[in-house]
Amino acid sequence: MAGTTVKFNNGVECPILGLGTYLSQRGEVGQAVKDAVDIGYRHFDCAYFYENEKEVGDAIRQKIDEGVIKREDVFITSKVWNNFHRKDLAKAALDKTLADLGLEYVDLFLVHWPFAYKDGWDMRPVDSTGKVIYSDVDFVETWKALEECVKAGKIKSIGLSNFNKEQILKILDNAEIKPVNNQVECHPYLNQSKLIEFCKSKGITVTAYRPISPPDDLSDVSPLNDPVIAKIAQKYNKSIGQVLIRFQTQRGVIAIPKTVTKKRLADNFDVFDFVLSNEDMDALLNLDQGNKGRCVLMPDAVEHKDYPFNSEY
Repeated sequence: MAGTTVKFNNGVECPILGLGTYLSQRGEVGQAVKDAVDIGYRHFDCAYFYENEKEVGDAIRQKIDEGVIKREDVFITSKVWNNFHRKDLAKAALDKTLADLGLEYVDLFLVHWPFAYKDGWDMRPVDSTGKVIYSDVDFVETWKALEECVKAGKIKSIGLSNFNKEQILKILDNAEIKPVNNQVECHPYLNQSKLIEFCKSKGITVTAYRPISPPDDLSDVSPLNDPVIAKIAQKYNKSIGQVLIRFQTQRGVIAIPKTVTKKRLADNFDVFDFVLSNEDMDALLNLDQGNKGRCVLMPDAVEHKDYPFNSEY
């Protein structure tokens, strides 16, 4: 596999740099995936919620048919969304993802969020006032469904996303198959150091989503505009984005930056030829704002008993 890899607690190796596909529009994400394969990417982060898995799968299969890659060369992650937490629905959601991707298995399947929405195929079920309807299905039930899918050969590894320390401990207390990964928002303004150290102590790797920048509507407070990071980038003759990705990979954290632009795809992949000094790593860590730096807040779920962001980490 191109680039550096991280080894999971089950022995599976995952490329430390991947391509995120959230908000990549249909009609453009397929070409981005094909360009990424040609550049050297071998890790692709997907989800049913992103509503573009069919196009991602078509692009990957095209590259397999061309002989550029084999199935075993690529690492495909997907996730089970909040309305599929019930055991039978979690299995059905996986089957839909596999059908859309055109694959017999995914390499990593995550519980997208710890909280559950109303059971069914409506991804945002709302009442007459527009408020999301919750389900009380426990995420341990979802986990048990994923364990059965591993045994059925449909998933190689299973993990979590957006889970806090207490929720991870609950999974560990009930798991037959241990989670290999927890995917969370992570960048210098929300460096997740305590959660990363906790996960590491439990043999769980961490993936950083949004490693480069918060959403566009928060661009005025983005790390991309931070003078400290700009100075570090200038020092290494690298872009700010490259420094932000290197910040994660140097910590042993998997990074999945999202872009559909070919030049940015190439730039984001060109991060293994320099090493940030300890001083510069400390400077980046010192930019942390804790929960104030968090941009993905999931306001629909703040009243749910399993909302994860009321804890310190």
